Amino acid sequence: MSLCCYSAAAGRGVVLLGRRHWLRHPLLNLRTTTTVASSSSAAAAAAASISSLSPPQQRQVAVYVDTLLEWNQRMNLTAVTDEAEVMTRHVADSLAVLPPLERAYRARSVSSVGDVDGVRLIDVGSGAGLPGLILAVARPSWKFTLLESMRKRCTFLEHAVEVMKLPNVDVVCDRAENVGQSIDFRERYDIVAARAVAELKVLAEYCLPLVRIGGLFIAAKGHDPHEEIRKAECAVQKLGACMLELSNVESLGPHGKRTAVIYIKEHATPKKYPRLPGTPSKMPL
Repeated sequence: MSLCCYSAAAGRGVVLLGRRHWLRHPLLNLRTTTTVASSSSAAAAAAASISSLSPPQQRQVAVYVDTLLEWNQRMNLTAVTDEAEVMTRHVADSLAVLPPLERAYRARSVSSVGDVDGVRLIDVGSGAGLPGLILAVARPSWKFTLLESMRKRCTFLEHAVEVMKLPNVDVVCDRAENVGQSIDFRERYDIVAARAVAELKVLAEYCLPLVRIGGLFIAAKGHDPHEEIRKAECAVQKLGACMLELSNVESLGPHGKRTAVIYIKEHATPKKYPRLPGTPSKMPL
């Protein structure tokens, strides 16, 4: 199997796009191009979540936002075209999963000292780098892998990693079904995360083969995912995991609160999973 991998540490030349990348500092002065009555409060809340980052981290986020909007003009990365909306619907939304994720990891997956340095996290179906790139900014001591199957999106991710100067991020361009069967990736990650990728019963087969025993799988879902969770129970059990917790996540997007669905991997995933590319979505467990 051929994997296309990229590491920021490889040191390829940085190609900056035309807009200013260094910035709006601090990132609290968000400019808006199209607004509605509630957008100012949403932007303020987003700014508050970003303010927990250091000034260099805020600059990295500013670089990401500029790069995303620039590249989005020539490829489909996001339906959001307003900077303030990117901050509320993508950046702040990604940061919002950190508290429940870290709480669950400390409680069930690490030693008694609660050390979370060096966590290995893979973002499955990373797309525009969400939540992976934003989490990589917030947690520089962690090691991140962005898994994306579309070559064009991988090209964007590689460029974003360069211009954001993220030495803790690798990009892997391949399907989750292939990567899940590779000895280089299978059951190697402490945390597997996914946001807006697929229904849980399909997503579980993409993600759980990558989680180490004792590690976590976290899926960002809507405000009421209970039916989706019920339908995924059989698949999750077959793949070696069980439900750990549901955590309400404050979202500044148009649909309000969301839910972080967190599973813990209890035993090894049977070797036959994941199945061949395309099978999980066509014939869910």
